[in-house]
Formats: sequence, structure tokens, C-alpha cells
Amino acid sequence: MALNRTYLDWNATAPLSAPARAAMLEALQLPGNASSVHGEGRAARAAVDKARRQVAALVGADPAHVTFVSGATEAANHVLTADFRMGRAPLAVSRLFVSAIEHPAIREGGRFDPVQVTEVPVTPAGIVDLSALEALLAAHDRSTGIPMVAVMLVNNETGIIQPVAEAAAIAHAHGGLMVVDVVQAVGRIPVDINALDADFLILSSHKIGGPKGVGALVSRGEVLMPKPLIRGGGQEKGHRSGTENFHAVVGFGAAAEAVRENLRERNASIEELRNRLEAGMHQAAPDAIIHGETVLRVANTCFFTLPGLKSETGQIAFDLEGIALSAGSACSAGKVGESHVLTAMGQDPRLGALRISLGTDTTQDDIARALVAFAKIAGRRKPAGEAA
Repeated sequence: MALNRTYLDWNATAPLSAPARAAMLEALQLPGNASSVHGEGRAARAAVDKARRQVAALVGADPAHVTFVSGATEAANHVLTADFRMGRAPLAVSRLFVSAIEHPAIREGGRFDPVQVTEVPVTPAGIVDLSALEALLAAHDRSTGIPMVAVMLVNNETGIIQPVAEAAAIAHAHGGLMVVDVVQAVGRIPVDINALDADFLILSSHKIGGPKGVGALVSRGEVLMPKPLIRGGGQEKGHRSGTENFHAVVGFGAAAEAVRENLRERNASIEELRNRLEAGMHQAAPDAIIHGETVLRVANTCFFTLPGLKSETGQIAFDLEGIALSAGSACSAGKVGESHVLTAMGQDPRLGALRISLGTDTTQDDIARALVAFAKIAGRRKPAGEAA
């Protein structure tokens, strides 16, 4: 970490963990291709298989059902498709239902035509509207194909935990498939593919202290699978061809194993820091709005609005004070725009919002520095009614 800098953007990316770094350095010494049958190849294959077991254990899945990909965006484009196979027989998926607060990688609809994508609203509290989902699925014409539902477990901006198991029950009652983005959930709350009743999970390595450029699509079985997005040499059982990003896969596995350890205790400590942060924010600026404050959230996320402060202005101001935070999703090529999550919650997105997200290395001193910066920036706002 640079001198006098405080990193509070763990939802965008977590710093590479020590276990992941060590595993990757060791993997870099292995020369073999995991698809080769000689000794060097078998050693590489053993390392990939270990990583597959580690990632599977993170979400309660069978290692055979983990497909390594380049990241969560590729996983989304892989699974969000109308072209599925039930064994060797084709299976039509005719409509995708996505919650209005999904990450852009999901909201774009993957390989579905835009006319095949339906948005599911959320409540003003930022929770997917299960009654609306039920009504939309009840109206779906099953003669055209089965429906697919995509609801994230934890929203990347607000940190609000979604009722995924309940949504999955509705999807399955209507003969549909359930896809769950658990990118912001793993390492923060327990995640189990069977308890969630999900058919597919989407994971990303760099959100949990692994390297960037690798993720996974995890399925509950192998009979029902999407048509491959990338075809070629048949790696990953033909689900994702191309030589594995070997050292990154190994690092992902090590990170997955590390974040399973002391989950409850670690997140209790992080929640204590977040609560101190939010109490200080309310004291320094009583008009500050903390989105999702009254509902169930993960411990590390604070998504807030300072009335009179635009998102881009606030992000720059905090950066100049040495505080790294973000304005919502950090996955839009550096763009700072209006939050589609706030819009979905029925709030004016022009209010702007900033996200502070904590991690395992966040300290009391980090929170103190953030509060000093917050008070300074809040105090510089123009009074209501004055020109910006």
C-alpha cells in the first residue's frame, strides 16, 4: 500500500492474499501443460485439480462441477444463453428474467437477444420483489421454452443480501433454471449451492484475494449444461476450451481455501469497523443516507449518499485525501455514472452515491482516516439551494 493511502475498495478488488501469492509462485516453477500426459503435465494437472477442490469446497459443490473461466463476466456469458443441452438433447431456454440490481455482466443478458430479457423489479429497500417474479414467471409461455432466472446473492453496491433460495423455489416451480452471482458473497457469508437451490453459481477470484483474470462457473450437476462459449481443444471437459490460466487457477484455489477459515470471527471484526464508520458518518453529517442500513447486509459494505455531493466529485475528493473508494460498480472501464441500483430502488440516481468496502486488512486507523476525510468533504458541500 502506498504511503498515506487507505484502501477501502475491497468490493472492486481485494489485494492478493499471502496464500494465493505463495501458491502462484510455486505454480510458476511447474513447466508442464495440465493437458499433457508426461510427469510434468501430471504435476500441473494435480495442481489444477487441487484448486478445483478448493473452489468447490467454498460453495459446497462437487469439484467435477467447477469450470474455470477467465472471470465472472465470462461465466455470465457462458451460462446466460438460450442454447442448453440436457445430456445430448437440445433444451430451449426462451426467456431470461434478471433482477433490476444485477451487475452489468448479468444485466446485459449474456447470449440472449435483448428482446428475450425481462427485468424483475426490486422493493424500495433494494430487495428483489418475489411477488413480481412469481407473476412474471406465471405469465411466461412455457411452450416457447423454459425460463431462466438470475438473482445475485449480495448486491455489489449496497451489500444487501437477496432472498435467493426463495427466488429459486419460485423459478423451479415454474420449470425454470436459477443462476446466482455469488461474487460478493463468498468469503463474507456462508455459500452453499444446494442450500441456495441454485443450478449455477458465478464466482470471481480477485474479489476474495486471488489473482485477476480467473473465475468459475459452478453447476449443481453435469446433465444440464449450456452450449460452450469457447470451443477448441476440449479442456474443462469441453465446457471451456483453451489452455488453463494455470498459475491464476492455483492462486484462485488457495484464496478460496483461505477465505473459508474463521469466516464468522473475521466478519464480526469487519462489521464492528463498519458500524464505527457509519456511526461517525452520521455524527459528522446527520443528513447522510446509508443505503440498505435497515435490512440485512454483508458486514463489509457501506453505500452512502451525501446530499449535494455528486458521485464523481466525491470520489475525486476522497482520492485526494488518500482514501480509495468507489462510486458503485468498478467494472465499467473507469466510468462514473448514475447508479442503476438506486434507480431500481426508486431513488433519484442524481443524488449520487459512494461505496466504502472493507476487508481483512482494514484497521481502526483506516476507519479513523476515512472519517477525518468524510467530515472534511461533508463540510465543504454547498448549502441546499446554492449553485453547484
